Amino acid sequence: MSEILKKLSEQGVSIWLDDISRERLRTGNLQSLIDNHVVGVTSNPTIFASALSKGDAYEGQLHDLKIRGVDVEEAVRAITTYDIRWAADVLRPVYDATGQVDGRVSIEVDPRLSKDTDKTIAEARALWWLVDRPNLFIKIPATVEGLPAITQAISEGISVNVTLIFSLERYRAVMDAWLTGLEKAKANGLDLANIESVASFFVSRVDGEIDKRLDKIGTPEALALRGKAAVANARLAFAAFEEVVESSRWQALAAAGARPQRPLWASTGTKNPDYPDTLYVDQLVTSGTVNTMPEKTLQATADHGNITGDTVRSSYEEAWNTMAALKEADIDYDDVVSFLERDGLDKFEASWKELLETVSSELKKA
Repeated sequence: MSEILKKLSEQGVSIWLDDISRERLRTGNLQSLIDNHVVGVTSNPTIFASALSKGDAYEGQLHDLKIRGVDVEEAVRAITTYDIRWAADVLRPVYDATGQVDGRVSIEVDPRLSKDTDKTIAEARALWWLVDRPNLFIKIPATVEGLPAITQAISEGISVNVTLIFSLERYRAVMDAWLTGLEKAKANGLDLANIESVASFFVSRVDGEIDKRLDKIGTPEALALRGKAAVANARLAFAAFEEVVESSRWQALAAAGARPQRPLWASTGTKNPDYPDTLYVDQLVTSGTVNTMPEKTLQATADHGNITGDTVRSSYEEAWNTMAALKEADIDYDDVVSFLERDGLDKFEASWKELLETVSSELKKA
């Protein structure tokens, strides 16, 4: 694609695509992106709903599923795991070449289970078994109920992508759940080197919500803070990550072969047209992270991203000052992140229902 993506990779940022579709797989588009510095794929219910609504790539499988009399829920599972398995196979050479770090593909548990720990664990096990690829990540939302599910999955050797993280407090709880899972896996005699994890910290949605509140406040001081909260929040998340990997608790696990749970910047497409379209890439460059981008953001970064070196580690004081200024402007951070988690879950549930409806309609037509 461009020297810019190569430069970003050389800074230690793993470039992942936040999209998957059977059309992308069967045309070789994913392989083409891999040849140009993309080293992983993430998916979510919205992405699958969109993929199924376009083209004819799923017609053959839908026809077979209808003949077999498979119900809609199982049809969705069969269709999505087929795509994930295929993508994992395409990315397997990257997985091998990077020592099992990248070349990863993520699939999310049914978002309707996000408030039920036991069902989330059962679904994670089922997806891990169905896809049956070592370079798989099971996405588990970072709800309060999701935390023990994260611990249990990791303790069983299931690699986890923790998703929908918005707050620094919840992120610390996620890292604790991950560490506890590794400690249990070690006690169970598992090889810690085979257990990977990333923590998906959502970015643009933070600005989207806080900017609305700043606009409502309307003072010059408030308006001057627009577009600054998301990057500051993510940078402080990385500072929290650094604290954990410097701890004796982590060092003991690292000595036993464990790998860090890399911070992953998710929701990195800018939603405000007034902001640079590569804002959440350029301003979150630091080694040991993942940036999963919608294709539009990936193309924009390849075309005109401004990669100038590390833009995180030297910016903690600035980030803290931004958060203090937001508080001074009467932005209730806890209320913002609580709303964003609820809203994120609602959107994923709505997309899952749309996916079910789409598959149901396509089965009838098949």
